[in-house]
Parts: sequence; structure tokens; C-alpha cells
Amino acid sequence: MSVIVDESTIHGEVEPGFEKVEREFIKNFTDRGEIGAVCAIYHEGKKVVDLWGGYRDFKRRLPWEEDTLVLVFSVSKGMCGMALAIAHSRGYLDYEEKVATYWPEFAQQGKEKVTVRQLLSHQAGLSVVDERLSRKVLADLDATAAAIARQKPAWEPGTRIGYHVVSLGFYENELMRRVDPQHRSIGRFIQDELIRPLDGGEFYIGTPADIPEDRIAKIKDFGALEGLRHIRELPLPLVMGMMNPLSLTASSFMYTLTYPPRRLCGPKMRVLEIPAANGIGQARAVARAYSAFAMGGGELGIKEETMRELTAPAPVPSKESRDKVIKVEVKASLGFMKPFPYFPFSSSDRAFGTPGLGGAFGYADPDAGTGYAYVPNKMVVGIANDSREKALREAMYECLERL
Repeated sequence: MSVIVDESTIHGEVEPGFEKVEREFIKNFTDRGEIGAVCAIYHEGKKVVDLWGGYRDFKRRLPWEEDTLVLVFSVSKGMCGMALAIAHSRGYLDYEEKVATYWPEFAQQGKEKVTVRQLLSHQAGLSVVDERLSRKVLADLDATAAAIARQKPAWEPGTRIGYHVVSLGFYENELMRRVDPQHRSIGRFIQDELIRPLDGGEFYIGTPADIPEDRIAKIKDFGALEGLRHIRELPLPLVMGMMNPLSLTASSFMYTLTYPPRRLCGPKMRVLEIPAANGIGQARAVARAYSAFAMGGGELGIKEETMRELTAPAPVPSKESRDKVIKVEVKASLGFMKPFPYFPFSSSDRAFGTPGLGGAFGYADPDAGTGYAYVPNKMVVGIANDSREKALREAMYECLERL
């Protein structure tokens, strides 16, 4: 691999044939206002891009290092989805089974018939948690489970879809604890069964307290002025929902302990497991995990049945496919987003992954044999298709076409 040493603090490696990704990565800093970021791509099981650059603080004093860790926001959901897929392959759970079969206390407030598939596909109506989950409660997984089991669905499960912004991870965590023979949390399961076996980098949900503060990139939120400047880049119904504090949209996004978003990587929050939102790690670890799935999952013991489930079309709600939270037509399945009209991110509909708030994205494209991840520390307005990320993704496909 050719080593890049650039005076603008951009470093890494690219395999011959993927130089266009490198050029677009550099342009993100020279033309698109990037502060610090990392991008990693695997193709056919081989790492072909591993780039990092810029600064891990937004005052541009601390260079981004090879071992820098960064908050990935909802890219965390995809890591949880892969963990649950491993559990599915081992026979720990069935996507068609009722959640209450594994977690009897879940069968409250009209949730008795909610299936694992409905829950993981954002169709359970549980995008909001009415009870206040303090840091003390979140540190106690039993207390968290008891609180979310009492939640009443906002719509009849299975009839509609609504992005479970933060809440999904709490349900995934308890489901994993119930089905795993060792009763591990989903953060621990990801470490034991996904990250360590692949040995591709670091990723944590519940970041160890002994990790030095200066290894973790600072997150730059976008301010109100920038939000207004880019407001036209968001669907108008989503904007209207965010402006109404009583709406399902605002209630789902503006969760007390996770707002403003940069709080998630603060020392008091990052040690907690908020599986839908506070994963902290390296893009190369995310891309490595997705690469294993893009190549069929064999090295993780993923069965063909599980891969068929992950690559199949997303389940369609019985009444409406427009998302009740983000207000566009969405396709979601088994803990992942699938390509949908607002975000047609891959070479085919068999791909699966999750974008993260502010511009991050990670996904598997089985048809292209690729695992991809990009994470910045400067957040931008939008729910997908950030110009920095899109430029890298499109460059990747251009490179693949020339191979």
C-alpha cells in the first residue's frame, strides 16, 4: 500500500486503484470545511482505504492520530444490528418471534404481540421513552429495562414506521441480555463476538473509563445560525416537527440526556451504554465489521439464513411507509437502514447500514463486496447524504467500476 504523508495532517494508506477516494478525502478539508475525520473501506475482505486527518479538536491544535476515537452517533445502531444477527445465527433468537417470549415483562401496554422484526425495524411505536432515564437509571440495566417495558406504543405496532432515534438501543440491549446464554449487555457482546474476533480496530458502547481523554475527538455541534442556513436541506415536515416540542419528532430526537449531541462523548455519558447513539471507536473497526458481513459472514459463523434476512427487502408497514418521526419514506430492517428514495446509498437494495447524526455513515454492500465507514467530528445539518460523506462513497464506486 502507498503511504500518504501530507503536510495538512492527512495520513493513511490507500490501495492502488482507490486514489480518487484519497483525493476526495483531501478535498473535504480544502473545499468542504472538514475539521477532523476518518474513512475506511474494505473490498473483498481486504482493507483498501484507511485515511485519517485534520484535528481532533475544533480549535485545530491537536492532530487526528491513527488511534483517535470518535463518537459515531447512530452508526452505533448498525453495530448492534450485526451483534443481533450473530445471535440469530446461533439460534439465540428468531426474528419472527414475539419479543415477550424472551422478555415477559415487555408484554405491557399493548406490546404483547410485537415481534423482534417489528421492534428492530422501527415499527413498534416505541420511538419515545416517557419515563425520565437519568444517568443513574441508565447505569443500571435492570432499572432501564423496567422503565422501557412500561412504555406504551405511539401507534399500533406493525402498522407504521417511526425512527427510534435513541430508544431502539435500550430495547436491543435488554433483548440481547435476555437471549444471550451469558446474559451479556450488547456493548459487551459486540466486544466479545464482533470486535475482538475481527481484530480490525477499536469500538465501544460503554467506553472504558481508563481510555485517556485526549484520545477521543471533540465533537463540534452546528449552531442555530448554521441550522437556519441549511434548513432547506431537510424535509419541511421534519423541520416543522422539530419546531414543535410536543411532536413525536421533537420528543424522539430531543431526548434529555442526549441533547446537545456532544454530551454523549463527555466523561459521564460515554461510560454508559446508550446503544443507539453513543458508540465511540474507529471507522476502520466499523468498516471491518461490515466487510465481514458483505463477504457472507463466514468468518463470524453467520449462517446463510441470517444473510438472506439481512439482504432481503425491508418489511413494509401495513398502513403507511412514511416515517412518523423523520417524515420521509424510509426502509428499515433488523436494526439497519436499507436504501430508500431519500438515501439510495448503494449499488443494490441488498445493502444495509446506518447513517449517524452530523454526517457519519457505515454500511455493507454485499453485491460490491465492500464494508465502508466515514466519521467526522464536525457535525452538519442533515439526516443523510452529507456532501463530505457522499463524495467519498461515490468515489469508492467509481474506483470499483475501474477495477
